[in-house]
Amino acid sequence: MKLAADFDFGDLNSMDTSINWMSNWGQISGLDRRKVITEIEQDFSSEVEFLFAFGDGLGTEIMAEQQLFSGVQRRRRWQLRWLRRDSKKQVTTAAADALNLLKDVQVDAIIGPQTSAQANFVIGLGGAAKVPVISFTATSPSLRPQTPYFVQAAINDAAQVDAIAAIVKYFHWYRIIFVYEDSDYGNGIIPYLSNAFQEVNARVSYRSVIPVSANDDFIIEELRKMKNMQTRVFVVHTTTPLASKIFLKAKEAEMMSEGYVWIVTSGLMNLFYSLDNPRIVESMQGVVGVKPFVPRSGKLKSTTIRWQKKFAEINPGITPPPEINLFGLWAYDTLSALGIAAEKVGFREPTYLQNTTALNSTNIFTTGTSQTGPKLLPEILGTEFEGLAGNFKLVNGQLQPSSFQILNVHRKKLRQVGIWTPLLPSSSSQRNANMTGFLGEELDQITWPGKSRNIPKGWEVSVSGEKLKVGVPAVAGFPEFVNTTNATNITGLYIDLFKSVMAALPYAVEYEFARFVKPDGSSAGSYDDLSQKVLYGEYDIVIGDITITANRSEYVDFSIPIEQGGVTRTQKIQYDDKINSELFFLKPLEKELWLTAIALFIFTGLALWILEHRVNKAFRGPASEHVGLIFYIPFMSLVFANKFTTAKLEKDHTDVSELIRNNDYVGCRNGSFVFELLKDLGFNESYIRVYKRPEELDEALSKGSEKGGIKAMFSPTPYTNLFLSKYRNKYMKVGSPYLSEGFAFAFPKGSPLVADVSRAIIKLTDNHTISGIKANWTSQFNDDGPSDSSSTPISLRSFTVLFAITGGVTGACLVVFLVSYLYKNRDLVQRISSSEMTTWSKLRAMSKHFDQRDPNSFRSGEYASSRHQNPVPAEEIPSENEDNVCPNSDRITEEDAHGSSSVQVENSRVV
Repeated sequence: MKLAADFDFGDLNSMDTSINWMSNWGQISGLDRRKVITEIEQDFSSEVEFLFAFGDGLGTEIMAEQQLFSGVQRRRRWQLRWLRRDSKKQVTTAAADALNLLKDVQVDAIIGPQTSAQANFVIGLGGAAKVPVISFTATSPSLRPQTPYFVQAAINDAAQVDAIAAIVKYFHWYRIIFVYEDSDYGNGIIPYLSNAFQEVNARVSYRSVIPVSANDDFIIEELRKMKNMQTRVFVVHTTTPLASKIFLKAKEAEMMSEGYVWIVTSGLMNLFYSLDNPRIVESMQGVVGVKPFVPRSGKLKSTTIRWQKKFAEINPGITPPPEINLFGLWAYDTLSALGIAAEKVGFREPTYLQNTTALNSTNIFTTGTSQTGPKLLPEILGTEFEGLAGNFKLVNGQLQPSSFQILNVHRKKLRQVGIWTPLLPSSSSQRNANMTGFLGEELDQITWPGKSRNIPKGWEVSVSGEKLKVGVPAVAGFPEFVNTTNATNITGLYIDLFKSVMAALPYAVEYEFARFVKPDGSSAGSYDDLSQKVLYGEYDIVIGDITITANRSEYVDFSIPIEQGGVTRTQKIQYDDKINSELFFLKPLEKELWLTAIALFIFTGLALWILEHRVNKAFRGPASEHVGLIFYIPFMSLVFANKFTTAKLEKDHTDVSELIRNNDYVGCRNGSFVFELLKDLGFNESYIRVYKRPEELDEALSKGSEKGGIKAMFSPTPYTNLFLSKYRNKYMKVGSPYLSEGFAFAFPKGSPLVADVSRAIIKLTDNHTISGIKANWTSQFNDDGPSDSSSTPISLRSFTVLFAITGGVTGACLVVFLVSYLYKNRDLVQRISSSEMTTWSKLRAMSKHFDQRDPNSFRSGEYASSRHQNPVPAEEIPSENEDNVCPNSDRITEEDAHGSSSVQVENSRVV
């Protein structure tokens, strides 16, 4: 762009000249376009001349843009005289030009410089001279705060980082690669981007820093490095020329294909329509980017139409871009703001104040002090209006952002897929945690690289494209956990759990199992050795009964545990040697307690008879008839004593310190982390024995420490539960478990699979799939095993005496009763036995008689009453002269003698 050295906006009769200026701002193609489009090569200075003319009533109420760009300028209030300087891409040249403008020309404001590197030099000079330095293209966050005289009339690059992070959050990507140029512009945004990604739980996997002058070989090598990484989400922050080279080479490297994600910052999106090389646009297909949102207005529309017409006049045969780039809009608004501020100041001091220290100083950077700058600066900072780019408002010397467009490169255009606005502070942090800030909390469909409509997952499971190699231990703790006997069909609980977790991922993952074995088929090492193979790249994942430990976490990343943790101690159950003695039933109570209890029972029975004797017919009669009831209670207490009789466990050496002090041998599985745990507990390594199979541990525990075995076994809780389920009545858990992490899957450091697999484990846990798989494998076992209160079956021998006493007393009572009954009814017995009835009839006759109530059990009054109610035929009552050998007389009819169904037995009592 070639501006007149002495440019007077007050002489404008229309907007044509300003449109001509903005047209040139964006018309040049290719790398040369940078010179005009972004004003990298231009540093504008302004000398403000304030011309006062009163009497027309307009005063300062006339806005700057109306004075600057109105169709008629018949009422001029001031003039702006412009001086042009070209830095020719050199920072030192920009500094020299600024020094000339401040020291010799004594300008009142400097518009520019373009780049952040140039601004770092010029800002200091402007601050020393108290001259406002206004830039609408230097957007690095590192430029603030340095001096109050620097005005950033462009949106700071840091304002866009939350919008970029929102895109990452929206698509659930958790690994990012930064690609940025090694300059003040590139480095300034990185700390802000890092913080923004941290807020959405995204991790930066790699930072690719590319020099501004990088050649193709350097770029190709960096792309090769990134292609060999699993992360597929790239955030690019470079200037347009460098970005063009990166995307061209990325397409050649097949990194603009399906599965890749490229996100660019606003600097490149602002100048997209300035890219004149079709190959560059073609290489950027599917790219997503952000750009400050510019609200549509009638003024913007009319200005854009005039600008397009002027562009066509200057560039015949070239289709005008559909919009003015954002830097052009900010330039327009910056000039408007400066005009408004100049009009408010109203008068310009003609010269700088001389710096007295500069008279004798050899410092060439020493300048005078502007008298107008301190008045002009607050007016600039306080100016607010609706410009072409939206609301122009400066806070702390910076243009304030509002919203950002989310754009998608589709063919030759930028297609808006969403609008992002900053989230307002909310009382509910959970609410903000679930929101992104997008309008309607959604984005339109995006066309990704490779013309794909499928949302990329953001990383590749296998960079080489081959199946994941999943390492499994050759010999696990139990074959129920991992069984590698058949190399082509590896089975087990944790194999099934792994398969279910991988199937629950939102994408397909191909994998194959590989046993951790030597060429001869034996185990290739411990679980630590197996985990280290992930670090060396031999395995992509390691699964099985692998415990999370601090040492292993140094070189692998674990998923969340898929099995409970803890280390438990198992010992043999020891029972009391007298458990099967004949008097074992007496063990629950001591002798003194037994005697006291029996005496109390007898006393209670006697008291009961005394209390009930006079009022309860059941207790009438002599006390001798109720002696049996009185003694019945204590005898029954003996019968039920076994309810309190259990096997007594002998818990010697239950404390670890005692095991160590007694030099007892303890055991654990070979290759387990428990070996180191035992050493940390204080066991001498020589007293720790390792075993491979559960059967070996069973044999060692059975032998005991004194006979070449072990006193206690230490193992992870899942091992212990399964071991006790196999040997239920032989061993028991002792003491409290030692805290440790559970079993988990191991991945390479930084693997994106970790987060997805952990989420899948949580999901399968919540819907009870994992518990169902475990139940399928352990349904035949009791996971809890015997507890500390375990008992063992007690043999009959333990209760021989108890049963003998009870049976003897009961039998003796029965014999006494039967003998008494037969003796009292001996005549009846003799008569029945001597009759000619069949044996069956004799038994029935005796049963009939036995079923009758014994009249001797009732008093005479009761008996008479019963006789009155149930009279016996007179002929059946025996007379006094009949045989009275016994008090009872019994007759049996002839029918009974012949086995008829009618049997009559009479009993009479002699009074």
